Amino acid sequence: MVSALLCPSCLGCPTSPFSQNRGIRSVIRRTISCRTSSAGSVVVCNAGACRRDFILFGFSSVATVVVPSSVLHASIELDDDVKMALLMDDVNGYSYLYPVESLGKKLAFKWVESRKPERYSSAAPLSPDARQRIVSERVDMINNVIISVSIGPPNLRYLTSSDKNTWTARDVADSVLSDKSALPVATSQRTNESSVLDAHAKEVDGSVYWYYEYLVRKSPTKSAQQPNLFRHNVASTAERAGYLYSVNASALSNKWDSFGPFLEKTISSFRLLPPTEKYVPPYKDPWRFW
Repeated sequence: MVSALLCPSCLGCPTSPFSQNRGIRSVIRRTISCRTSSAGSVVVCNAGACRRDFILFGFSSVATVVVPSSVLHASIELDDDVKMALLMDDVNGYSYLYPVESLGKKLAFKWVESRKPERYSSAAPLSPDARQRIVSERVDMINNVIISVSIGPPNLRYLTSSDKNTWTARDVADSVLSDKSALPVATSQRTNESSVLDAHAKEVDGSVYWYYEYLVRKSPTKSAQQPNLFRHNVASTAERAGYLYSVNASALSNKWDSFGPFLEKTISSFRLLPPTEKYVPPYKDPWRFW
């Protein structure tokens, strides 16, 4: 089971879709060995070489993996002197990498899991209509960096067709961003809170992922003194069973040169995973809050 989770074909991670010339080397992995810890419910795995589909920006060392009940974390050393960790959420069926530290830039991330992965029905809404909800979130309060995953149905105002092959990346971005706003649905300012800088689509392992980069116009912090200080965001969205799954990573605009390259790796690593017995689709038991 653990081998299947660690090496799904959907975990292949190419270079960042926002900057293609990072010079990141990919390495082929082929085997995984696992053992059960004394805790019984916890499985500790040593990921060695795995097949091509498990390319995660090029490993340079063995990864140690700890598997709790429904969320998997793995510490991974990357070739460009960046350590990242792998999160796999079985409840919602997705995975992504997040940065831990960079020795070259002398950066260390102090992540706090502000929202542990949970099912859609019990997740916190992003707007009054509760269409899009945060199913997980981690925050580095020292560096003011946020990574979150949200799920919600398409906004028919922007995605009018049920055929996702006709959707443009900009329409997908507008659909997701409009449902993240706290302003009333009828307010025209709702679509003007953010400015999309780039939007494009890419097919990975037969699935389409829409990538977009944008700035949030409203002040990111109460202490922000500069009127031109915004939150710089990168995001990736994929569709499954009539719902949009999105990962979003952001930092303050004046810190983007330092944190942006790592957050772009996070976005490009986002994958929807094959459902397991723990997977809970968003439409299941909408009344359930636990």
